Amino acid sequence: HVLNYPNPFSSRTSFQFEHNYANATLEVQVNIKTITGRLIKTINQSIYTTGNRVDNIFWDAKDDYGEKVARGIYVYELKVRSSNGDFVAKKTEKLLIL
Repeated sequence: HVLNYPNPFSSRTSFQFEHNYANATLEVQVNIKTITGRLIKTINQSIYTTGNRVDNIFWDAKDDYGEKVARGIYVYELKVRSSNGDFVAKKTEKLLIL
């Protein structure tokens, strides 16, 4: 399961996902793109998991330059790797900014 909550949102959302790598460090990357595929924001985070759910990756609806993005539909791609570099998962979903 991969989702962002709340969705739709206006100023802040949290990306959440479930995994089977409890008590491990995961390297998480979230790429947010326009519906036409232009990359506007990349979030990289290293997370130590104590369970099977991650829910503390936040986005403030700003691009890589700190500018607020326009209202509309965006696509995000969440990629997860284990700390030793093994590929864990990749998922693409949509989000809506009001």
